[in-house]
Amino acid sequence: MKNKMIQSASIIGFACSALFLAVAGCSPAPAIPPKEVKIQADDKMKFDVTAFEVKPGQKISITLTNIGTTPKFSMGHNCVVIDRNVNLQTFLDAASMAAATDYVPKDFKGVLAHTKLLGPNEADTVVFDAPYIPGEYPFFCSFPGHYSQGTKGTMTVKQ
Repeated sequence: MKNKMIQSASIIGFACSALFLAVAGCSPAPAIPPKEVKIQADDKMKFDVTAFEVKPGQKISITLTNIGTTPKFSMGHNCVVIDRNVNLQTFLDAASMAAATDYVPKDFKGVLAHTKLLGPNEADTVVFDAPYIPGEYPFFCSFPGHYSQGTKGTMTVKQ
């Protein structure tokens, strides 16, 4: 009798586990399609895209195109995405001294992604994964003076 009860309990437990897995789903969650963002920068020091939303962990592809005509040494553009906890002014101060690395300080902690510095009619694409922590993450051109003139935007990570 005791063995039959243990056997019955085992079968019920197995059945309940199978039912739970069927309801909860055994297969992985559907993959989130990549987010493609195309941004243009111009001689007026503006991005044509100033905000976009992504899901936590979503793959992001940002393509920056410089549609301006002014030479790169005086009006180059890049697109830098930083963590929301980075002190923006500290980053911009360090970036202003980093001409050799396209105005992105080498080994600066908190840089999520960046394009290269672009001259007229040049484009560059950077691919990265969105942070898992929801919130607002700044993106901007780190060429000296461009952020303050409006070459900036916000990437919002949202469930």
